[in-house]
Amino acid sequence: MKNPVFTGAGVAIITPMYEDGSINFDELGRIIEDRIAHHTDAIIICGTTGECSTMTDEEQLAAIKYTVDVVNHRVPVIAGAGSNDTDHGCALAAKSAECGADALLMVTPYYNKTSQAGLVAHFTAMAEAGGIPVIMYNVPSRTGLNIAPETALELSKHPLINGIKEASGNISQVAKIAQLCGDELNIYSGNDDQVVPLLALGGKGVISVVSNVKPELVHNCCKAFFDGDTAKARELQLEMLPLADALFCEVNPIPVKYAMNVLGWEAGECRLPLVEPSEAHKEYIEKALRAEGLITE
Repeated sequence: MKNPVFTGAGVAIITPMYEDGSINFDELGRIIEDRIAHHTDAIIICGTTGECSTMTDEEQLAAIKYTVDVVNHRVPVIAGAGSNDTDHGCALAAKSAECGADALLMVTPYYNKTSQAGLVAHFTAMAEAGGIPVIMYNVPSRTGLNIAPETALELSKHPLINGIKEASGNISQVAKIAQLCGDELNIYSGNDDQVVPLLALGGKGVISVVSNVKPELVHNCCKAFFDGDTAKARELQLEMLPLADALFCEVNPIPVKYAMNVLGWEAGECRLPLVEPSEAHKEYIEKALRAEGLITE
């Protein structure tokens, strides 16, 4: 049995940036403190929501080290350290572990992709280079590559491969992973609209975008489920849906960064090729924030 890296709601945290596009570390620190104060169960830094794909390695490692120092062991820190180049991923994994991360989030190879056998070789090499627990990230809508349940089973045999962030949206696939892997692979939802369904299949939590704007809502949803109050968990999952829909009305993290700016954080703009949401989507995002009581004026 592998103990989960965390249970509950981890925030896939944004990376706030100045007007010139450089990382606003002071604001990152303020956001981290606020998320922890509002019961976030883990901080995931330099994931998709954190715009790692447009960061240099130096920026990525600086953000990871800063986050580790600010969090100071209060909650686990999971560092995005994947790549579609296995050698590059191995180097990032080793350096991220040196920064003090508690675990690594590693995406499947994108664009060049690979076979299922290649996935086993890819994740095995990166896990061994990092030397700390790994959560695999399965998001075929972005990468064009799916981790098959049988491949997840093979990878779960590795002592460092601790979990999978499942963002395929395929509940049947998640059920198959749970059935095959049991306690050897901890499952996390990669979709805020599917938290309770994955918990019902034995999942350990969610890596959440909604937690950027209302962390206590997502935390409380998970806690209610783990406490046995499935009716309350279902109620909170359904409450979460309008926010989740709004925060994915365009490519993540475009909407959530806009939402954070609206809520008074100095999130800044996304780096190109990501641009601001359309005017219609801005209104949609603001309407969802207002409905949830996050905008009160």
